[in-house]
Amino acid sequence: MPDLLLELRSEEIPARMQRKAAGDLRKMLTDGLVEAGLTYEAAREYWTPRRQTLDIRGLTARSKDISEEIKGPSTSAPEQAVQGFLRKAGLSSIAEAHVHSDPKKGDFYVAHISKPGRAAEEIIAELVPGIIRNFPWPKSMRWGPASAKPGSLRWVRPLQSILCTFGPETEEPVVVDFEIDGIRSGNITYGHRFHAPDAITVRRFDDYVSKLEAAKVVLDADRRKEIILADARNLAFANGLDLVEDEGLLEEVSGLVEWPVVLMGEFEEAFLAIPAEVIRLTIRANQKCFVTRTQGFDDALSNRFILTANIEARDGGKEIAHGNGKVVRARLSDALYFWTTDQGDLPDLRELEASAEKFGLDLKKPLDQRMARLDHLGVTFHAKLGTQGERVERIARLAEELAPIIGADPALARRAAVLAKADLTTEVVGEFPELQGAMGRKYALLQGEHASVAAAAEEHYKPQGPSDYVPSDPVSVAVALADKLDTLVGFWAIDEKPTGSKDPYALRRAALGVVRIIVENGIRLTLRTVFALSMARYVVGDHFRKLDRQTEAAQHLADLGVGEKTVRDLNKMVEREQAPSRAERIISETQERALQIAADLLAFFHDRLKVYLRDQGARHDLIDAVITPQSDDLLQIVRRVEALGSFLDTEDGKNLLAGTKRAANILAAEEKKKTAVAETVESALLREDAEKSLFAAVNQAEKQAGEAIQNDDFSAALLALSVLREPVDSFFEHVLVNDEDQAVRANRLALLARIRAATGQVADFSKIAG
Repeated sequence: MPDLLLELRSEEIPARMQRKAAGDLRKMLTDGLVEAGLTYEAAREYWTPRRQTLDIRGLTARSKDISEEIKGPSTSAPEQAVQGFLRKAGLSSIAEAHVHSDPKKGDFYVAHISKPGRAAEEIIAELVPGIIRNFPWPKSMRWGPASAKPGSLRWVRPLQSILCTFGPETEEPVVVDFEIDGIRSGNITYGHRFHAPDAITVRRFDDYVSKLEAAKVVLDADRRKEIILADARNLAFANGLDLVEDEGLLEEVSGLVEWPVVLMGEFEEAFLAIPAEVIRLTIRANQKCFVTRTQGFDDALSNRFILTANIEARDGGKEIAHGNGKVVRARLSDALYFWTTDQGDLPDLRELEASAEKFGLDLKKPLDQRMARLDHLGVTFHAKLGTQGERVERIARLAEELAPIIGADPALARRAAVLAKADLTTEVVGEFPELQGAMGRKYALLQGEHASVAAAAEEHYKPQGPSDYVPSDPVSVAVALADKLDTLVGFWAIDEKPTGSKDPYALRRAALGVVRIIVENGIRLTLRTVFALSMARYVVGDHFRKLDRQTEAAQHLADLGVGEKTVRDLNKMVEREQAPSRAERIISETQERALQIAADLLAFFHDRLKVYLRDQGARHDLIDAVITPQSDDLLQIVRRVEALGSFLDTEDGKNLLAGTKRAANILAAEEKKKTAVAETVESALLREDAEKSLFAAVNQAEKQAGEAIQNDDFSAALLALSVLREPVDSFFEHVLVNDEDQAVRANRLALLARIRAATGQVADFSKIAG
């Protein structure tokens, strides 16, 4: 079977685009070949900074001949239908069609279409130019004199040559001939830009790879990564050091070189006074180099770094290493300046006094100064949600109120929340935004903050994804929850919710973070109460900001579960002279809006919790059986699902499920027919021993299950309900529910309703499969 080799060689492609582009090339070409009627055995893509290569094995030499029949209208059909048939079948006149007969339908037209197969070379020559012209680069460019013409070729970087050969291993392959904007395909490629710039004639993939290797080009990106990693480890070890590995940097560097040569550079030890994270980011971001550390000391960086060159220099790379060292030293000098400046006093301290008083800050401390500046500058968080200073105040109050629930010190929680965003105005974070939080922790420790306060500065951003760790320090937990909940409530209040695949503010991630923090730390928290605490500062403020005053509407938020302290604090802002009718109207609007936000946001949390539990292996039907629109204790939901799953794995669980569902189905059918159901079960109307036994069992199980649920012991609740198994089975075996006596029938239906209510204390069994 023939093989196809395609190479698109250009000037250097950005490293971040190479892997995806190679995958896109493989998909676009193989899809096109299959659509054209060809098949293939295997396809693999390769890439370097200067080339995208595709190796397709076992490609059929020719597409199959196609014969098909297209059924047309009746021979007596109107002319308009006949003309439509001719267009569909590609016939020039009805004389080219055949007439078939059917005993029921009569005579009708049929077009017999025969399409001869096409040579693979012809199909490839037609496909590739179209793929090149329509390739989905994130960014592309035009070049040369042709770029002035409309519709000229665009590529990520100027396209220089196209190699395209096709043929079996036993024969000489042919060049698939085509041209695009003056670039004609051939069997020529070129090696390393400096080491082997001459033309190389290629026959097929195997000699293509070997000739490129001889011309100082390693085609396989994964092999380049292995070479870089192995050589970097060995070089570091030879100098008594360990390589600080970085998979993302390794991927990027492998896309910058065709012939990797690993070298070592160095900088002055004085720069090691800079935090390790800053050194690493400085060297990584600016020079694409790896840092090293002293063997046996995970936190102690050395003053040596590893760089990857693209040439084998005559001097062994000394000048390359020296040149990189000069740039690294200049960058580290900037980083050292940022680091020391952040620990000094700001020049505008007098202007920050009002902000310092508002947040209780000590302007003798550098991080406090930065927080005061963040508030003083009025840095916008979101146009509709106010400034960062206003946001910090909301988070601080919410963290303070959450602290007793979580088991944190309220004073520490407030202090941590006030300082959590302070590092946003530091020089280091301004240069390296990815260090926000980490630098806040370091600066907090330097000025003598409590360890929990310092930890919260970094950990309140956690978790930032499903694989990220969850904070466990109570202060960090309080601030992390306050931060995420304030964000969610705020964006819900301005109706900026995620839609479809769009989530520009990462609200799904924030909600999943709240779910993980609550569940993995075992925190009992009623979300409606927390929503109300946060909304008290959003919804009320939003309505009354227009009037420049607050009202007694705060009192009405107590219906949502707002604590008395919050109500008192809000009432302090009340100005009594406001017109009563106007206040009453806005009070009603405020309360209605708050309830709407709470219900909608709670439903969003339910969706995130379902995603989390499914990822943990929970059955979707059990989750649906436990969650109700009013369920706002996430930990309780999780424990119910876990207990229900374990119970239904037992024989008692399976049998009780069957009996309960049978009772629920009978009851639902009768309720649909509007059959009378007694409000309570009358013991005097119980005639059969089986229904008397069931009534007694339901009374006992309902009571014991209720007590267990009060103690959050859902396993015990289900164990109590399991005693219903035998009475339920016996009831359905010996008792006719639809008795002729209407009173008896209504009483027995009421007994079934008691079964449904008893099991419903834990879950809605009707939603469980089985």
